[in-house]
Amino acid sequence: MMRAPNPAPPVPDRSGLAAAGEARPLGLASICALAVVVGVVTGGGAVVFRALISFIHNLLFFGQLSFAYDANVFTPPAPWGAFVILVPVIGSLGVTFIVNTFAPEAKGHGVPEVMDAIYYRRGIIRPVVAVAKSLASALAIGSGSAVGREGPIIQIGSALGSSFGQFIAMPAAQRINLVAAGAGAGIAATFNTPIGGVMFAIELLMPEVSASTFLPVALATGTATFIGWLAFGEQPAFILPTHLAALPETFETALILILYGLLGAVAGIAAALFVHSLHFAEDVFRRIPGSYFRHALGMLLVGVMIYLLLITAGQYFVDGVGYATITATLDGRLTGGWLLLLLFACKLVATSLSLGSGSSGGIFSPSLYMGATLGAAFATLVIAVVPGLPVSVPAFAIVGMGAMVGGGTGAAMTAVTMVFEMTRDYSIVLPMIVAVAVSLGTRRLVSRQNIYTAKLVGRGHAMPRGLHANLFLVRSARDVMLSDVAVLDEATPFAEFALISESVHGLRHVVVTRHNRVAGVLRVNVDMRRTLGAVAAEVSLGELASHRFTIVRENAAMFDVIARMRRKGATMALVIPRVGSPASARILGVISKEHIADSVADSVGLYPQ
Repeated sequence: MMRAPNPAPPVPDRSGLAAAGEARPLGLASICALAVVVGVVTGGGAVVFRALISFIHNLLFFGQLSFAYDANVFTPPAPWGAFVILVPVIGSLGVTFIVNTFAPEAKGHGVPEVMDAIYYRRGIIRPVVAVAKSLASALAIGSGSAVGREGPIIQIGSALGSSFGQFIAMPAAQRINLVAAGAGAGIAATFNTPIGGVMFAIELLMPEVSASTFLPVALATGTATFIGWLAFGEQPAFILPTHLAALPETFETALILILYGLLGAVAGIAAALFVHSLHFAEDVFRRIPGSYFRHALGMLLVGVMIYLLLITAGQYFVDGVGYATITATLDGRLTGGWLLLLLFACKLVATSLSLGSGSSGGIFSPSLYMGATLGAAFATLVIAVVPGLPVSVPAFAIVGMGAMVGGGTGAAMTAVTMVFEMTRDYSIVLPMIVAVAVSLGTRRLVSRQNIYTAKLVGRGHAMPRGLHANLFLVRSARDVMLSDVAVLDEATPFAEFALISESVHGLRHVVVTRHNRVAGVLRVNVDMRRTLGAVAAEVSLGELASHRFTIVRENAAMFDVIARMRRKGATMALVIPRVGSPASARILGVISKEHIADSVADSVGLYPQ
């Protein structure tokens, strides 16, 4: 390699923030303080949201002005008799009006819209979404739509976090962090699951995880959980039998674990069925003209379903979030494999009809419902086939809940953590891990996309399949740099460089100097050689050189090198020794943008596709 004796020191940095059109980053203490505020407001929003659901439910089902409502208790028969069929229809009219008038983003189960905002809109969510989603989802759930309340509060919390991030000037990355913090806070306040809220944000929403991004999310979820405790108490979402007996302490333990794995496979197929059923319903209803008629038709079918279940099985069963059915399954009040399978199928159809026709609500609670009924039915079948085997129906129901959620959403760690927090029985963790892992693997074999990403991919918005630590970013500049560089004076004709390049097997990079100081850089390719052609002897390197370069030390991590190149607007970084003055240092090599792209591609190849 040819070197100039005295390469120039680096040009002073321009403000990368100004160049990129970004605001200056807030300090960690400031962003954490904002996250606490987001947690407080989101936790309060969850309280208000649940109160709205209670009020609307009592008004439409019983004609009463009351906030007294326990979702874990079955709704008594309404005084309207068969006309209860029209209650979901009445709710659908209000939901459609709110969505069409104020925020189309409020339609559906919410989480895909949050993911879309994070990956495609720099964390921007309109503030009106929080209000519109609260009203539309409360009206939908309160009137009997077969959806969950966690999706809405996730979107509400995210909209609140985004609103803070828009009102206070900050970079998009920090605004996205507040969006994820609001989502985690929402799900934590809804289910009383602070760890699960953090895991949800990490697995599904956060593009990057580090101390500076984790702390705001953890603080927001912890704060929202505390607000939820003040309003609803510290008890778990579901109360379990005293002796769950998930794994018997006998030689049959291995066999029971295998059965949990089989349940995971069944839940994985069911999760794939849920994904396809939901999007099939959306496609069918999309062909029906008129948003009001479309949604009213879907909710009329749901109304018919809840009334038929009342007169044949004694309860509405599939209306609203469905926690009463889950509770009854866990405490043994719901028995009989055929009834449990019927309830699974009814909830699948009712949720698909609700969301497919235009309702507003989440899919997490319906997934818990379907998992509980499917798991209990599976255990009932095992007991019938192998009498005397120590199988716990409630334990299989709980594991089915986690397996269905993990398979459907693709968030395996979230499913394990949240269901454990909702039940607080440690014995369930090992069976849960086995079943969730098998469920996720099975669902991916049947359906590549989960219930969140399928909707986004349908729009042409691809989502990452997981969080990847890019090993390239921690390599040093010396490990990555190219050493095929010549250091030549600016007066050197290009033709002279071409001769040097041929003698040393194709040099491509030139550091151009003026009075022994770096004046520019040049990356030579085949097109440049062809373009210059006959005039190569008349054109000097100084005329061709670019001034968009920066200088980095050989021990600098590539993460810092890339950040410096971005701030400087540089197309090339010159690598110098780790010690000594830049003014007198020799050039060890260069790192170009094209080289970075190739190196990143190589590092991505380490991960399975």
